[in-house]
Amino acid sequence: MRDELDHLKSIERPKASQAIAEARDKGDLSENAEYDAAKEAQGLLEMKISKMEEVVSNARLIDESQLDVSKVLVLSTVKIKNQTNGMELKYTLVAESEADLKTGKISVTSPIGKGLLGKSVGEIAEINVPNGVLRFEVLEISRD
Repeated sequence: MRDELDHLKSIERPKASQAIAEARDKGDLSENAEYDAAKEAQGLLEMKISKMEEVVSNARLIDESQLDVSKVLVLSTVKIKNQTNGMELKYTLVAESEADLKTGKISVTSPIGKGLLGKSVGEIAEINVPNGVLRFEVLEISRD
């Protein structure tokens, strides 16, 4: 993330400034759509840089070898079984910004993530969802 932030600051920011300068050189700014687009792109870039700086400044590295595997925590990979249909699922609980259901990563702030936090192997997590209550049994907890 730091590398991406450095790239945005050292490469993309000057490109945005150059685009504004080129558009400005084309004449009347009141009717210059190119100038308006360049200014908007610069604003979006600055917003992205600001958000990334905030994330990087608040980030903490976690030594995964020191984490407890007896209960579900952030970065736990959890194998669960749906008590209604018997389907087994495997998820890794991650921060909201890293969630990606396609790769099996769910946010700890999602309903399922919240319901699984703190559970141990063999426990049943009852999770309230819009169409009722889901019951999941925790089958396995690991750090993959």
